[in-house]
Amino acid sequence: MQMAVQLHRNNQLEGAVQLYQRLLEAVPGHPDVLHLMGMARHQMGQSDEGVSLIERAIEAEPNYAGYFNNLGNIYMARGEVAKALGAYQQAVELDQGNADLHNNLGALYKAQRQFDQAHASYERAMQLDPRHVSAHNNMGLLYAEKGDRPGAITYYIKALELLPGDSSARRLLGTTYYAMGRIADAGEVYRQWLEQEPEHPTARHMYAACTGQGVPERAPDDYVEQAFDHFAESFESVLNERLNYQAPQLCADMLARHLPPPQHQFVMLDAGCGTGLCGPLMAPWARALAGVDLSKGMLDRAQTKGVYSDLYKAELTEFLHLSPRQWDVVLSADTLCYFGDLGKVIQESANSLKPGGTLVFTVEALPDEAELAHQIQPHGRYAHHQQHIVEVLSAAGLSLLDMEGVILREEGGKPVNGWLVAARQLA
Repeated sequence: MQMAVQLHRNNQLEGAVQLYQRLLEAVPGHPDVLHLMGMARHQMGQSDEGVSLIERAIEAEPNYAGYFNNLGNIYMARGEVAKALGAYQQAVELDQGNADLHNNLGALYKAQRQFDQAHASYERAMQLDPRHVSAHNNMGLLYAEKGDRPGAITYYIKALELLPGDSSARRLLGTTYYAMGRIADAGEVYRQWLEQEPEHPTARHMYAACTGQGVPERAPDDYVEQAFDHFAESFESVLNERLNYQAPQLCADMLARHLPPPQHQFVMLDAGCGTGLCGPLMAPWARALAGVDLSKGMLDRAQTKGVYSDLYKAELTEFLHLSPRQWDVVLSADTLCYFGDLGKVIQESANSLKPGGTLVFTVEALPDEAELAHQIQPHGRYAHHQQHIVEVLSAAGLSLLDMEGVILREEGGKPVNGWLVAARQLA
């Protein structure tokens, strides 16, 4: 058992599962082994089997809160919030003095917008453990969700007092200051963070975004990977429910405008696929549909959409470079906003298209009167001038089919303006 658990902790999941299976052959129905093997199966992308195994563990030992908690974690990862809530409620019922369980339950209530219940759960977690940093951060998130950003800041600052190096509290404090328009205060948060962790990707990138100092050519890989791994669980609910996210549908509409009627006829790439929001919209045209993203957390979510023939974890420019003349269609929704100069990524996109292939993408828009070709914004993304887009498409040998000013989403109650672009490879 000890060896199996060690393999599991080292993320050697196949070896761990083999040992768990041998243990079950020796001791059939052992609840701890069933539970651990269920968790391993889930981590391997086999969530249905993982749920089944943990349910068997619960049948064998129905009074252990940890089994219900991890069952809730799996349901939460699958986006099955109602089932997760039931599992967490059962865990709390079995172990009412466990602050972690109350904190988890609060997160579920918040996801269902049951704010009073979420507040009570976080409050109970902090009563049980006054130094519970995650509960303070989550209470701050709850206040922010209800529109009380000053209240949220109070809890983030308290979390940092409890654990001065807590990256979640620093990130939340910085983004909240940004949302309030207090860019200098946000920059100061990131400056202090950099003093303690000079190489931290979020601190480094966001300090540059807030101050304009040391701006990279594109968002660094480690920043993108870390940010979106963290964001993967809540990505779709935040964008669709709170930010009125339009980019996937806008891109699909552009495909319909410039492609023939869908008959599963094209080899397609979802470039920066995230959780797969574009996948189902692209699928009617796709004979084969691949997705690429830097974030494993996002790719795990994309896998659940059931529409991708292949998913790749890679940096986009390098991935395109390694797939010359492979795609009939490349679509990139809300990904190129993490690049400054678009020249290289557009050139590689062009090279990756088959003759006659189509590129569709969005970027955030700089005002027409802006003098710069591109500029990093305090939120950490780049905005681009229309003329820069025209120039890089021409340099890459792509013919501009369509460019439309659109609203990509809302942020801080204001529209985020962007460009929706279609181009074609003629060579």
